[in-house]
Amino acid sequence: MSKRISIHGQWSSRLMFVLAATGSAVGLGNVWKFPYMTGDNGGGAFILVYLLCLALVGIPIMMGEVLIGRRGRQCPVNSLQTLSIEAGASRAWGWLGWAGMLAGLIILSYYSVIAGWTLAYLMRMVAGAFERVTAEGASSIFTQLVTDPERLLAWHTIFMVMTIKVVSRGVGNGLEKAARILMPCLFLLLLIVLVYAARTGDFSQAYAYLFDSDFSSLTLSGVLSAMGHAFFSLSLGLGVMLMYGSYLPQGVSIARTSVLVGLLDLVVALLVGLAIFSLMFANDLAAGEGPGLIFQTLPIAFGQLPGGMLFGALFFLLLVFAAWTSSIALIEPLVAWLVENREIDRIRAAIWSGIVAWLLGIVTILSFSSWSFSFNFAGVLKRHGLFDVLDIAISSIILPLGGLGMALFVGWVLPRESVLDELGGSARIGFKIWYFIIRFITPAAMLLIFLRAIGVL
Repeated sequence: MSKRISIHGQWSSRLMFVLAATGSAVGLGNVWKFPYMTGDNGGGAFILVYLLCLALVGIPIMMGEVLIGRRGRQCPVNSLQTLSIEAGASRAWGWLGWAGMLAGLIILSYYSVIAGWTLAYLMRMVAGAFERVTAEGASSIFTQLVTDPERLLAWHTIFMVMTIKVVSRGVGNGLEKAARILMPCLFLLLLIVLVYAARTGDFSQAYAYLFDSDFSSLTLSGVLSAMGHAFFSLSLGLGVMLMYGSYLPQGVSIARTSVLVGLLDLVVALLVGLAIFSLMFANDLAAGEGPGLIFQTLPIAFGQLPGGMLFGALFFLLLVFAAWTSSIALIEPLVAWLVENREIDRIRAAIWSGIVAWLLGIVTILSFSSWSFSFNFAGVLKRHGLFDVLDIAISSIILPLGGLGMALFVGWVLPRESVLDELGGSARIGFKIWYFIIRFITPAAMLLIFLRAIGVL
């Protein structure tokens, strides 16, 4: 096994890596997107397909990224360059790391703005602003928020400062401490909200919506959606798992840990879905996808139920924690690169990285108001100008191609002996199956994800 040591430190245990990696995976998009995708594509049938896609796409690439990180013990760019040179390949593979870091920075820039919405809604729930709110009232509150650049900038700034504060403290006192505190709190809040939803909402209808299997509703489009989500939901292609893997102690099983993170991410998404749809169905509200589900539809449900403002506040606090753990992961690769290559301390690296993401976030803020324009991409009308352009560039092009590159690097560039050495043990049947998948099946799947993202499929 590699004898390199990360200059940034390492996780104190396997549990800390699992909590941190799960925190990076459980984010706002997963909360509002996966439950809707599940219910709209055959419920239990979709979940079975999604588990298969996790086994063929998500977990194999995650294992590969963690493997690269632990063997290189550096930021994504430096690890990929070092390992490619050792393998006798071109150091140009380092561009995979650059693409991931750039994608993470851009995602963080607009992710922070949307996370600011959760902070704003948390305060509104505490203040009782959604008590007995109507559909028109909820829509008006949301519209007033997203079209007010000054207010969005304030919340965006607060959230970015929260992110910088954690990352600037390093692996042990920053990333690990945040995971140790925020993730148990997130799980506790999720259970509280779920129990509340089960007692006050229509739990049986929500359960049927998510888990009753209807294979007739599962189309080719649904299968491709499951495949894409198995990749995107685990924060892959961003260098995040590679970075977190560089802090993973030797002797910890990469395979078992990756499977656990993937399953925890799925369980959290489904439990959130049960809570959300129990409340919605109890109030005869339609299931919907995207931010509108969380910021316009769900507040109506909380506003009509006893104790709704209290539990609504707890729900949005849960979302704040989910967004916070994800944002910490998104900025970490760039911070590590600055420390390793520009010889500056972590505090300054975190501040400079945060400032760049904060400035880019202003583009997103203005895209909802004065810079808004409409255009079509892959047959879908986009209404938020530069925000949608950035989102398309990242989610439809850079990330799928980055995932394809990671699979090819692990399966075809790294020597088989190095891969086997890092995963531990002999060439058992489990390793042979994974190695075949990462070399042949996963690249083909990533190509399909890319073609669907750009509208070819």
